[in-house]
Amino acid sequence: MTGASGVRFWRETEGRYNFLGNRCGVCGAVYFPSRPVCPRCHRQSLGKMGDYRLNGMGEVFSFTIVHESTRNFRLQLPYIMALIRMDDGPMVTAQLVDCAIGEVHLGSRVRAVFRKIGEEGRSGVIHYGYKFCLER
Repeated sequence: MTGASGVRFWRETEGRYNFLGNRCGVCGAVYFPSRPVCPRCHRQSLGKMGDYRLNGMGEVFSFTIVHESTRNFRLQLPYIMALIRMDDGPMVTAQLVDCAIGEVHLGSRVRAVFRKIGEEGRSGVIHYGYKFCLER
């Protein structure tokens, strides 16, 4: 799909701007990203994994400050990568944005935000992804 119809399709995809994972209908475990089978329940979960929208809130479980990076991220150096324990259960790895390095601590409350990650060549298609910022 190209042109306006391709952009509309991309933007209207339900999981595009939401933390859409899934939940096991057997044990209730929540996963992000979605999985076809629950790692806890295995075969019992086949056909019982339902969509689940995570609330986007969590806390910093661990983090590191990145000082060296690929060409694509050099303009952002240094930046913070964190392991975030979502309130809904899953662990997510993401970049922390809109905060100073000294502001981040283990246990800091964070919320998901969607940000521009890059553009695709001359077509100008913008790619978005999730990052997290401190809850103030």
